[in-house]
Amino acid sequence: MQAPGEDKPYDDINITPMLDLAYVLLVIFILMCTATVQGSRVNIPKASNAPPPKDKKLKTQSILISDEGKIKLGKDDVSLKDLEQRLTQVKAQDPTTPVVIRGDSKTHYQAVMEVVDIVSRLGFTQVGMATKPRS
Repeated sequence: MQAPGEDKPYDDINITPMLDLAYVLLVIFILMCTATVQGSRVNIPKASNAPPPKDKKLKTQSILISDEGKIKLGKDDVSLKDLEQRLTQVKAQDPTTPVVIRGDSKTHYQAVMEVVDIVSRLGFTQVGMATKPRS
């Protein structure tokens, strides 16, 4: 028994400050998650197991970018300006010509992006990046 005049001990814990903290942390978490999810929406092509049509033979343009930054269109060495001129001629002859870009594993990303920029600016719709399967 308690002596008269002594205060009653607390039987309950006040959790209001703890809930306030939990709500603030939840709001911060939601804001940070939505702020980090940024980028642009891209329509990724879907692969097909169907063989290519045999009635029309496609002449694919192959662009090779070496690790020194040299660019080849087919077997010919070209500069970026020459590449743009020759691809413009190819686009005028057949707008559906596929283009495959091949880069060495040590190629600078800037060189690849310059070629991709030219190809996309000219309006080629069938563009591929050649890769090797992981061994």
